[in-house]
Amino acid sequence: MIKYFLIANNTLIESDSPASPIVLYLNPDASEKSVLTSECQLDEHTLSSALDPDEISRVEFTDDRTLLIWKRPKNYSGEEAFLFNVTSVGLFLIKERLILVVTEDIVLTSPSVRQMVRLVTPVDVLLNFLYITIHHYLEHLKVMKMISRELHLKINTSMENRHLIQMFNLSESLVYYANAINSNHAVLTKLRNSAEKMNLPAPTIEFLDDLIIENNQCFKQAEIYSTVFSGLMDARGNLVNNNMNVLLKNLTVINVIFLPLNLLASIGGMSEFSMMTHGIDWRISYSLFFIGMLMIGWLTFLLLGKINFANSGLKRRKQRP
Repeated sequence: MIKYFLIANNTLIESDSPASPIVLYLNPDASEKSVLTSECQLDEHTLSSALDPDEISRVEFTDDRTLLIWKRPKNYSGEEAFLFNVTSVGLFLIKERLILVVTEDIVLTSPSVRQMVRLVTPVDVLLNFLYITIHHYLEHLKVMKMISRELHLKINTSMENRHLIQMFNLSESLVYYANAINSNHAVLTKLRNSAEKMNLPAPTIEFLDDLIIENNQCFKQAEIYSTVFSGLMDARGNLVNNNMNVLLKNLTVINVIFLPLNLLASIGGMSEFSMMTHGIDWRISYSLFFIGMLMIGWLTFLLLGKINFANSGLKRRKQRP
C-alpha cells in the first residue's frame, strides 16, 4: 500500500500524485519492493532492514541521500498481555523527497504532540516524525507505570501467577524499549555531527539538539523503570508465595478446629462397632477402642520418625567428601 503526502500550510495533506515529496510504503508487496529497488535505487539489504523488527538503528550518508533505520514503539494490542514491542521504520531522504517504509500504519503528524518545527521541507517532516516517536515512547512509559501500579495492587491479594507473568512482560518490554531508545540516540548523534554536510539551517540544527536531549531523557526514564521493575520482581514473587502460605495456614487452622469434631462424630456414629460388641459393656469396648487408636497413632509416629532419621543420615553421607 502506498500513500502520498504534500506539504502545505505547515501540515501534511494526503495526495494522489506519485510525484509528491512524501511517500509512505505500508507493508510493500513484491511489485512495490521492485519499485523501491529500481527507481529509488535501494538495495535489498537496506529494504529488508527497514522491515526487520530486530534491526538495529543506523544512519548512512551518500552523495545525494540519507538512509535511516529508526526504532519506534509498535502499536499496542490488548491481546498481548502487557507485552510492548518495538519495530523498525525505514526513512530514506533522497534529494528533495522523503520515502518511508513501515510494517504497520503510522501517523506522520500528531495533534496530541506539540509540533516543534515548521513543516516546510521533507527534512522537517523527518525530524518531526522522530520527535513524535520519542513522545510515543514516553506515552508508553506512562502507561507501563500505571499498569504496574494496578498490577501491584492485584498482586497484594493474588495467589496465582497471572499478574506476576504480566509484570514480567512489562519488565521485558522495558528492556526492549531502553535498547531501542539507546540505539536511536546513536542515529541522532550522527545526524547532528553531519548537520553541516546536510546543509541544515540553524533552527533545524537547534531542533535536532532538542531531539537528542528529549531522547536522552526518555532513555533515562526507561532505564530507571527497568531497574525498579527488575528489582521488585523477586519481592513481588515472594509476596504471591506469602499470600499462598497465609491461605494454607488459615485452611490448616480450620481443619484443626473441625478435626476433633469429625472424630467425635465418627466415633459416636459407629453403629457396626456397637453391633459387634453388644455383648460387652460399652464402657469396656469403647475404652479398648480408644487404647487401640492411641497405639496405632504411637506406632505411626515411631515409623515416621525412623523414616525421617534414615533420610537425614542418607543426606549427611552424600554431603561428605
